[in-house]
Amino acid sequence: MTTPRSPKRPMSMPVIAATTAALPAVVLSSLALAQPSMAMPAPQVNKIPATLAAAMKAQAVASGTFIPAQEVATTIPVALRPMAPTVPSSYTIVRGDTISAIARRFNLDTSTVLRLNNLTATTLIYPGQTIKLTGTAPAAPAQPAAPAAPSSGATGAATYTVVSGDTLGGIAYKYGVPLSDVFRWNGLNGSSIIYPGQKIIVSAGSSAPAAPAAQAAPAAPQAPATTTAGGSYTIKAGDTLSSIASRNGVSLAALMSANNVTATTVIYPGQKLTIPGTATQPAVNTKPLVPSTFLGYTYPPAVVSSANANKALLNAAPVPTRAEMKTIVRDTAVRMGVTPSLALAFAEQESGFDQRAVSPANAIGTMQVIPSSGQWASDLVGRKLNLLDPYDNATAGVAIIRALVATSKDVDTAIAGYYQGAYSVSKYGMYDDTKRYVASIKARQRTFA
Repeated sequence: MTTPRSPKRPMSMPVIAATTAALPAVVLSSLALAQPSMAMPAPQVNKIPATLAAAMKAQAVASGTFIPAQEVATTIPVALRPMAPTVPSSYTIVRGDTISAIARRFNLDTSTVLRLNNLTATTLIYPGQTIKLTGTAPAAPAQPAAPAAPSSGATGAATYTVVSGDTLGGIAYKYGVPLSDVFRWNGLNGSSIIYPGQKIIVSAGSSAPAAPAAQAAPAAPQAPATTTAGGSYTIKAGDTLSSIASRNGVSLAALMSANNVTATTVIYPGQKLTIPGTATQPAVNTKPLVPSTFLGYTYPPAVVSSANANKALLNAAPVPTRAEMKTIVRDTAVRMGVTPSLALAFAEQESGFDQRAVSPANAIGTMQVIPSSGQWASDLVGRKLNLLDPYDNATAGVAIIRALVATSKDVDTAIAGYYQGAYSVSKYGMYDDTKRYVASIKARQRTFA
């Protein structure tokens, strides 16, 4: 669903009334014509100035209104200056805002506003977010800051505990270290997800080992593989990185590494990809992460392939614990005006607060939102949501719950719409399994009330 846009109103050009000074007219009366020519004074012939500059100089001399440059004020008098806008202590972001535009509106320095809110020039802001405009901004460090707290490892590396609102770029800026080093020390990249409570290495200590991603799922033991030569592939309309990897018998991670791309890289028809050498593994290790069937229904291969790709990304990414995810869902519901117990009931029913959960239908994360519903949720909140991000996943689920409750005749119908689809419920009524789902949600809600 897209937000309806108001039609553009035609712009009308302002009417500019051009006035001209009255030109002197010589009226020759019959009496004047009757007089002898000798009685009339000889007409004066005015010399037409050859240039505009000469004309302006002649006019200034004739009128006496020329003002010497030294008498012209170089600044606007205080009485005529516009009043400086009052700077509020905080400001709520609206669609179309940028940090630089907000700073300019209140005569503030952009870098000061960024430091005041622990942001960087590349940090994304979104409608509804509140930023601070007053206060003491931390000074930009000229050199690496003192370690926050040495880790328990032998390397003596300093660590930082992530808080809500942090970004890897902001953390790197705060400690005066390159973002690439933070990536390397923590085994992260530009698409990695961080969460409150996670510890990030912010200095090398005595060495700079490449740390594995926090809470990454342990990899299964791999048997020796037989490697064969790779090749290339030309992208066709409808292709995805995961489907190309599956079709060519290589892992998604290997395909992305061979082409220096990530899961968010845009690909296009006609583009050539390098297919790395394939490795033949024992059959025991080829079992997909997500099965193709659920409750007796088999899903299309492309859907299951995407589900496996998303599951692999979540397994390799740091995610909040179930208890932390529960707190995120509750806080999101409160912020968005949804009954917290209802949102918690959905999250427990759908995934048991497991952000790594992915179904064969490609329902992703704690709230089990499929990509098409995620796009609808993005339209509802006015910004692009990443379902792999735990905060965005909670936001998507809660936004859908809020919309269903607002547009359904009762809460039971809204709950059914989350499971069966609002259109299907309105056309066919609730299926038997939908009725059981509604009863389960209501029972769970009572435990959270």
